[in-house]
Amino acid sequence: MTTHDNKYTPEELEHLVEAHLGTSIDTPLRKDAFDKTDEEKIEIIAEKFHEIMEVLGLDLTDDSLQGTPLRVAKMYVKEAFAGLNPDNKPEMKLFENKFRYNEMLIEKDIKVHSHCEHHFVPILGKCHVAYIPNGKVVGLSKLNRIVRHYAKRPQVQERLTRQIAEALMEGLHTQHVAVYLEADHMCVKTRGIEDDHSSTITMAFHGDFENEANKRAFLESFK
Repeated sequence: MTTHDNKYTPEELEHLVEAHLGTSIDTPLRKDAFDKTDEEKIEIIAEKFHEIMEVLGLDLTDDSLQGTPLRVAKMYVKEAFAGLNPDNKPEMKLFENKFRYNEMLIEKDIKVHSHCEHHFVPILGKCHVAYIPNGKVVGLSKLNRIVRHYAKRPQVQERLTRQIAEALMEGLHTQHVAVYLEADHMCVKTRGIEDDHSSTITMAFHGDFENEANKRAFLESFK
């Protein structure tokens, strides 16, 4: 196993494979990540996935398999990993808080469909988010869209939780944000240990949600 620039020895690569190391809060992207159009990416991925299927010994002349490389390529670029493109980030348009509501607002049970960046298999779960308005409020669907945007990337759950929280603080112009994410990882359920019963929980609390009373009220709202 080698890399393009032979950066690692075989022993170092084996360690990286086993370690499942995370990096920073930012999704690891090259500087030229968006030099190609979506259409160009789809064409290239389809060709590469065609090669993968051939290596596996599949007969791509079969009616059921002929369109699979293109279907996979379109799914990767337009659906599963659409959140990689910053142009797809939803705008957080704020409105005057005419009702002068200054308590926590909670959006529960937001679906999470993501992919593990270590094996490219699904992460499925739900996310609960909350914020305390700082003079402005946002349309409720924007909270769901922010979660969806960052989920649509190759991810690790810890990073996804932090990215959602950071995006909400930036978009809502408030530090008073909470995020709770519970998910099932198919890399745990369907490979390796094959544990069908475990799930993973991550949380982020900022501003007034670091206060134990607010934290408790948020957590008890969906337990």
